[in-house]
Amino acid sequence: MPFPAIDPVLVEFGPFALRWYALAYIVGILLAWRYMRLLVANDRLWGGVPRPAPLEIDDFVLWGTLGIIIGGRLGYVLFYNPAYYFAHPAEAIAIWTGGMSFHGGFAGTVIAMILFAWKRGLSIWTLFDLAGCAAPIGLFFGRIANFINSELWGRPTDVPWAVVFPNGGPEPRHPSQLYEAALEGVVLFLVLMVLSRRFKLLQKPGFLAGAFAFGYGIARSISELYRVPDAHIGYLSGFLTMGILLSLPMILAGLATMIWAARRSSGAKAA
Repeated sequence: MPFPAIDPVLVEFGPFALRWYALAYIVGILLAWRYMRLLVANDRLWGGVPRPAPLEIDDFVLWGTLGIIIGGRLGYVLFYNPAYYFAHPAEAIAIWTGGMSFHGGFAGTVIAMILFAWKRGLSIWTLFDLAGCAAPIGLFFGRIANFINSELWGRPTDVPWAVVFPNGGPEPRHPSQLYEAALEGVVLFLVLMVLSRRFKLLQKPGFLAGAFAFGYGIARSISELYRVPDAHIGYLSGFLTMGILLSLPMILAGLATMIWAARRSSGAKAA
Protein backbone atom coordinates (compact mmCIF):
# COMPACT_ATOMS: atom_id res chain seq x y z
CA MET A 1 0.00 0.00 0.00
CA PRO A 2 1.31 3.49 -0.77
CA PHE A 3 1.77 5.80 2.18
CA PRO A 4 -1.10 8.31 2.46
CA ALA A 5 0.91 11.50 2.11
CA ILE A 6 -0.31 13.81 4.86
CA ASP A 7 1.56 17.01 5.62
CA PRO A 8 2.92 16.75 9.20
CA VAL A 9 2.04 20.46 9.55
CA LEU A 10 -1.71 20.85 9.94
CA VAL A 11 -1.87 24.63 9.64
CA GLU A 12 0.79 27.30 9.27
CA PHE A 13 0.57 31.03 9.88
CA GLY A 14 3.89 32.76 9.28
CA PRO A 15 6.38 31.47 11.86
CA PHE A 16 3.63 29.57 13.71
CA ALA A 17 2.98 25.97 12.68
CA LEU A 18 0.57 23.52 14.30
CA ARG A 19 1.76 19.98 13.72
CA TRP A 20 -0.31 16.81 13.94
CA TYR A 21 2.02 15.59 16.68
CA ALA A 22 1.31 18.63 18.86
CA LEU A 23 -2.41 18.36 18.11
CA ALA A 24 -2.34 14.71 19.20
CA TYR A 25 -0.94 15.73 22.59
CA ILE A 26 -3.51 18.51 22.98
CA VAL A 27 -6.51 16.37 21.99
CA GLY A 28 -5.29 13.39 24.01
CA ILE A 29 -4.85 15.45 27.18
CA LEU A 30 -8.20 17.22 26.79
CA LEU A 31 -10.15 14.01 26.19
CA ALA A 32 -8.34 12.21 29.03
CA TRP A 33 -9.23 15.10 31.34
CA ARG A 34 -12.92 14.90 30.36
CA TYR A 35 -12.97 11.14 30.82
CA MET A 36 -11.43 11.40 34.30
CA ARG A 37 -14.11 13.96 35.15
CA LEU A 38 -16.83 11.55 33.99
CA LEU A 39 -15.42 8.79 36.16
CA VAL A 40 -15.25 10.84 39.37
CA ALA A 41 -18.79 12.18 38.76
CA ASN A 42 -20.29 8.67 38.54
CA ASP A 43 -21.25 7.70 42.12
CA ARG A 44 -22.22 4.19 41.03
CA LEU A 45 -18.59 3.27 40.31
CA TRP A 46 -17.13 4.12 43.70
CA GLY A 47 -19.17 2.49 46.46
CA GLY A 48 -18.16 5.10 48.99
CA VAL A 49 -14.44 5.06 48.17
CA PRO A 50 -13.02 8.61 48.54
CA ARG A 51 -12.16 10.24 45.22
CA PRO A 52 -11.05 13.63 43.86
CA ALA A 53 -13.69 16.22 43.11
CA PRO A 54 -14.16 17.27 39.46
CA LEU A 55 -12.50 20.62 40.21
CA GLU A 56 -9.45 18.81 41.58
CA ILE A 57 -9.23 16.89 38.30
CA ASP A 58 -9.27 20.28 36.53
CA ASP A 59 -6.35 21.44 38.66
CA PHE A 60 -4.41 18.24 38.06
CA VAL A 61 -4.39 18.65 34.27
CA LEU A 62 -1.56 21.20 34.34
CA TRP A 63 0.53 19.01 36.67
CA GLY A 64 -0.04 15.96 34.48
CA THR A 65 0.77 17.84 31.28
CA LEU A 66 4.09 19.06 32.69
CA GLY A 67 4.90 15.53 33.86
CA ILE A 68 4.20 14.13 30.38
CA ILE A 69 6.26 16.72 28.52
CA ILE A 70 9.23 17.02 30.88
CA GLY A 71 9.38 13.29 31.65
CA GLY A 72 8.83 12.27 28.03
CA ARG A 73 11.62 14.47 26.73
CA LEU A 74 14.03 13.66 29.55
CA GLY A 75 13.33 9.95 29.10
CA TYR A 76 14.10 10.16 25.38
CA VAL A 77 17.35 12.02 26.05
CA LEU A 78 18.53 9.58 28.73
CA PHE A 79 17.20 6.27 27.37
CA TYR A 80 17.51 6.59 23.61
CA ASN A 81 20.28 9.01 22.64
CA PRO A 82 22.26 10.22 25.67
CA ALA A 83 25.61 10.53 23.86
CA TYR A 84 24.19 12.92 21.26
CA TYR A 85 22.43 15.17 23.76
CA PHE A 86 25.36 15.23 26.15
CA ALA A 87 27.40 16.52 23.20
CA HIS A 88 24.61 18.96 22.19
CA PRO A 89 22.92 19.91 25.49
CA ALA A 90 21.02 22.87 24.02
CA GLU A 91 19.07 20.50 21.77
CA ALA A 92 17.82 18.47 24.75
CA ILE A 93 15.05 21.02 25.31
CA ALA A 94 14.09 21.34 21.63
CA ILE A 95 10.97 19.17 21.90
CA TRP A 96 9.59 20.68 18.69
CA THR A 97 12.19 18.71 16.74
CA GLY A 98 10.63 15.42 17.92
CA GLY A 99 11.77 12.73 20.33
CA MET A 100 9.55 11.74 23.27
CA SER A 101 9.69 8.59 25.36
CA PHE A 102 6.49 7.02 26.70
CA HIS A 103 8.36 5.43 29.59
CA GLY A 104 9.87 8.80 30.51
CA GLY A 105 6.47 10.47 30.24
CA PHE A 106 5.01 7.72 32.42
CA ALA A 107 7.64 8.33 35.10
CA GLY A 108 7.14 12.10 34.90
CA THR A 109 3.39 11.75 35.28
CA VAL A 110 3.80 9.41 38.27
CA ILE A 111 5.98 12.03 39.99
CA ALA A 112 3.44 14.75 39.17
CA MET A 113 0.61 12.64 40.62
CA ILE A 114 2.55 11.90 43.82
CA LEU A 115 3.26 15.59 44.37
CA PHE A 116 -0.32 16.63 43.54
CA ALA A 117 -1.88 13.98 45.78
CA TRP A 118 0.43 14.96 48.65
CA LYS A 119 -0.35 18.66 48.24
CA ARG A 120 -4.12 18.11 48.09
CA GLY A 121 -4.37 15.24 50.59
CA LEU A 122 -5.76 12.81 48.00
CA SER A 123 -5.38 9.04 47.68
CA ILE A 124 -2.42 8.51 45.39
CA TRP A 125 -3.67 5.09 44.31
CA THR A 126 -7.05 6.45 43.28
CA LEU A 127 -5.35 9.17 41.26
CA PHE A 128 -3.14 6.51 39.65
CA ASP A 129 -6.29 4.52 38.75
CA LEU A 130 -7.98 7.50 37.12
CA ALA A 131 -4.90 8.41 35.10
CA GLY A 132 -4.44 4.79 34.04
CA CYS A 133 -8.03 4.58 32.76
CA ALA A 134 -7.59 7.76 30.70
CA ALA A 135 -4.01 7.34 29.45
CA PRO A 136 -4.86 5.05 26.48
CA ILE A 137 -6.75 7.96 24.91
CA GLY A 138 -3.55 9.97 24.58
CA LEU A 139 -1.59 6.91 23.49
CA PHE A 140 -4.02 6.31 20.63
CA PHE A 141 -3.70 9.83 19.23
CA GLY A 142 0.07 9.86 19.73
CA ARG A 143 0.52 6.69 17.68
CA ILE A 144 -1.70 8.03 14.91
CA ALA A 145 0.53 11.11 14.82
CA ASN A 146 3.60 8.83 14.58
CA PHE A 147 2.03 7.25 11.49
CA ILE A 148 1.26 10.62 9.89
CA ASN A 149 4.85 11.71 10.55
CA SER A 150 6.15 8.51 8.92
CA GLU A 151 8.23 7.64 11.98
CA LEU A 152 8.70 4.54 14.15
CA TRP A 153 7.67 2.34 11.24
CA GLY A 154 7.78 -1.44 11.24
CA ARG A 155 9.90 -4.22 9.84
CA PRO A 156 9.77 -5.29 6.18
CA THR A 157 6.90 -7.66 5.43
CA ASP A 158 4.72 -9.02 2.63
CA VAL A 159 1.36 -8.81 4.42
CA PRO A 160 -1.41 -7.27 2.25
CA TRP A 161 -1.66 -4.17 4.46
CA ALA A 162 2.07 -3.39 4.38
CA VAL A 163 2.95 0.25 3.74
CA VAL A 164 5.83 1.77 1.78
CA PHE A 165 6.92 4.66 3.98
CA PRO A 166 8.56 7.61 2.21
CA ASN A 167 11.61 7.54 4.49
CA GLY A 168 11.66 3.78 5.12
CA GLY A 169 13.22 2.59 1.88
CA PRO A 170 11.52 0.72 -0.97
CA GLU A 171 10.42 -2.28 1.17
CA PRO A 172 6.79 -2.57 2.29
CA ARG A 173 6.70 -2.46 6.09
CA HIS A 174 4.38 -3.24 8.97
CA PRO A 175 2.42 -0.10 9.94
CA SER A 176 3.52 -0.74 13.51
CA GLN A 177 2.29 2.69 14.65
CA LEU A 178 -1.27 1.55 13.86
CA TYR A 179 -0.71 -1.73 15.71
CA GLU A 180 0.32 0.29 18.74
CA ALA A 181 -2.65 2.66 18.35
CA ALA A 182 -4.95 -0.37 18.36
CA LEU A 183 -3.30 -2.29 21.23
CA GLU A 184 -2.06 0.50 23.51
CA GLY A 185 -4.99 2.77 22.70
CA VAL A 186 -8.25 1.08 21.73
CA VAL A 187 -7.87 -2.39 23.27
CA LEU A 188 -6.31 -1.18 26.53
CA PHE A 189 -8.94 1.57 26.90
CA LEU A 190 -11.79 -0.92 26.42
CA VAL A 191 -10.30 -3.41 28.88
CA LEU A 192 -9.90 -0.74 31.55
CA MET A 193 -13.37 0.63 30.84
CA VAL A 194 -14.91 -2.81 31.41
CA LEU A 195 -12.88 -3.31 34.60
CA SER A 196 -13.89 0.11 35.96
CA ARG A 197 -17.55 0.11 34.95
CA ARG A 198 -18.71 -3.49 34.87
CA PHE A 199 -16.51 -4.88 37.66
CA LYS A 200 -16.32 -1.55 39.56
CA LEU A 201 -12.61 -1.97 40.28
CA LEU A 202 -12.21 1.70 41.13
CA GLN A 203 -13.41 0.42 44.51
CA LYS A 204 -10.07 -1.40 44.86
CA PRO A 205 -7.58 1.49 44.76
CA GLY A 206 -4.44 0.61 42.82
CA PHE A 207 -5.88 -2.29 40.82
CA LEU A 208 -6.62 -0.33 37.64
CA ALA A 209 -3.26 1.45 37.84
CA GLY A 210 -1.61 -1.98 37.94
CA ALA A 211 -3.83 -3.19 35.10
CA PHE A 212 -2.76 -0.24 32.96
CA ALA A 213 0.95 -0.78 33.62
CA PHE A 214 0.64 -4.52 32.98
CA GLY A 215 -1.53 -4.07 29.87
CA TYR A 216 0.66 -1.38 28.37
CA GLY A 217 3.81 -3.42 28.94
CA ILE A 218 2.28 -6.43 27.18
CA ALA A 219 0.86 -4.35 24.29
CA ARG A 220 4.13 -2.46 23.77
CA SER A 221 6.20 -5.66 23.87
CA ILE A 222 3.98 -7.28 21.23
CA SER A 223 4.18 -4.20 19.01
CA GLU A 224 7.98 -4.11 19.36
CA LEU A 225 8.13 -7.47 17.56
CA TYR A 226 6.92 -5.69 14.42
CA ARG A 227 8.65 -2.33 14.87
CA VAL A 228 12.14 -1.35 13.76
CA PRO A 229 14.18 -0.24 16.80
CA ASP A 230 15.88 3.14 16.80
CA ALA A 231 18.80 3.02 14.36
CA HIS A 232 21.35 4.31 16.88
CA ILE A 233 20.36 1.59 19.40
CA GLY A 234 19.31 -1.43 17.34
CA TYR A 235 18.60 -4.78 18.95
CA LEU A 236 20.07 -5.18 22.42
CA SER A 237 20.18 -8.99 22.21
CA GLY A 238 18.32 -11.24 19.80
CA PHE A 239 14.82 -9.78 19.46
CA LEU A 240 15.20 -7.66 22.62
CA THR A 241 14.74 -3.91 22.03
CA MET A 242 14.92 -0.93 24.35
CA GLY A 243 11.12 -0.70 24.24
CA ILE A 244 10.75 -4.28 25.48
CA LEU A 245 13.45 -3.82 28.11
CA LEU A 246 11.70 -0.74 29.52
CA SER A 247 8.32 -2.50 29.42
CA LEU A 248 9.37 -5.52 31.48
CA PRO A 249 9.49 -3.60 34.81
CA MET A 250 6.04 -2.20 34.02
CA ILE A 251 4.65 -5.70 33.48
CA LEU A 252 6.09 -7.00 36.75
CA ALA A 253 5.15 -3.90 38.76
CA GLY A 254 1.64 -3.88 37.27
CA LEU A 255 1.05 -7.53 38.12
CA ALA A 256 2.35 -7.05 41.66
CA THR A 257 0.17 -3.96 42.14
CA MET A 258 -2.99 -5.77 40.98
CA ILE A 259 -2.34 -8.65 43.40
CA TRP A 260 -1.60 -6.24 46.25
CA ALA A 261 -4.71 -4.12 45.59
CA ALA A 262 -6.99 -7.17 45.39
CA ARG A 263 -5.63 -8.66 48.61
CA ARG A 264 -5.72 -5.33 50.45
CA SER A 265 -9.35 -4.73 49.50
CA SER A 266 -10.34 -8.28 50.44
CA GLY A 267 -8.61 -7.90 53.80
CA ALA A 268 -10.33 -4.58 54.46
CA LYS A 269 -13.77 -6.09 53.75
CA ALA A 270 -13.07 -9.11 55.96
CA ALA A 271 -12.06 -6.83 58.84
